[in-house]
Amino acid sequence: MGSMSPELTDPWMLGPLEVPNRVLLAPLAGIGNWFVRLQAKRYGAGMAVSEMVSSHAIHHNNERTCNEMLRIHPNEQEPVPPAPGETGALAGLVSIQLFGEDPAVMRSAAARVRAAGADAIDINMGCPVPKVQKTGAGAALLADPDRAVALARAACEGGGLPVTVKLRSGRRPGETDGFELAHRLVAEAGVAAIGFHPRSAAVHHKGVPDYELAARLVDSLDAPVILTGGLSDAEHVRDAFRATGAAAVMLARGALGNPWLFEQLLGSRHEEPSGEEVLTELNWTIDRAVEHLGQARATRYLRKFYPWYVVRLGLDRETAKRLQASLQAAETLWQVRALLDPERLPLAVAA
Repeated sequence: MGSMSPELTDPWMLGPLEVPNRVLLAPLAGIGNWFVRLQAKRYGAGMAVSEMVSSHAIHHNNERTCNEMLRIHPNEQEPVPPAPGETGALAGLVSIQLFGEDPAVMRSAAARVRAAGADAIDINMGCPVPKVQKTGAGAALLADPDRAVALARAACEGGGLPVTVKLRSGRRPGETDGFELAHRLVAEAGVAAIGFHPRSAAVHHKGVPDYELAARLVDSLDAPVILTGGLSDAEHVRDAFRATGAAAVMLARGALGNPWLFEQLLGSRHEEPSGEEVLTELNWTIDRAVEHLGQARATRYLRKFYPWYVVRLGLDRETAKRLQASLQAAETLWQVRALLDPERLPLAVAA
């Protein structure tokens, strides 16, 4: 590309894979199932990473893990719509994120992920949740770099797919173990790219990400760096992408209930969604949840989704609060759909 800085709409290479653009969906624990990934793809995401899946559960053939968490919908890998003014469409890509601490188990799980039809594998080495770290997985691997390298190498060998690793900058504020580990993972394990969240595991999602450290990683690493963490609105994402020189950005919590952010970043939308659009999208999500989990489980599962959409409906505070409480209390999806009837809601008129 010479000295020209890449645009978010430009394709890029992840090992042998051509990724259609530089706006990806990050792994979201407990959330990033096939329909959440498919939603991101419908709005233009070039690649979507699954929620965190236990390598042990796959290795031991846990039925729910293998049937639900490894499920890839055929439409996820359909061509991604090209950006405005571009021609040709490249296939959307799916990566499955694994966590664990045992290289032999990771090798076996990686082979199963390939058989499930994934295009790539991501390994979680950044999860700050104590029950994950207690097992030696997630951010605990920042303190055990030899094991981390062995795990990544096992995933590369077991799956034969490009492997990325999602890292935090360190376990505690001021530490840069993740920065050092990134270099070893690429040089010694053959990792194709690093997903870098430049905040320490200790602060979870609080505090300002250290984009300067991310820029240093980009400059010094012999592989693409995918930036994640704190990327919640289009202007901020563009600024961070430019400031760090990262190969791509991964939207995480900023994309929850807001798939329009993908379109805004890829140049096919400039306005915020109308209340009707938000309701239509929420109804699509409800339908897919039923398809995935059946009525009873979907009714419970969807309760975590409602707040992300209600906040975007443009309702006054009191109305939004009442709607939220009613949705959480609803015992059937029939009741939920009645509450979300656009005739009953004072939606703001689209500008």
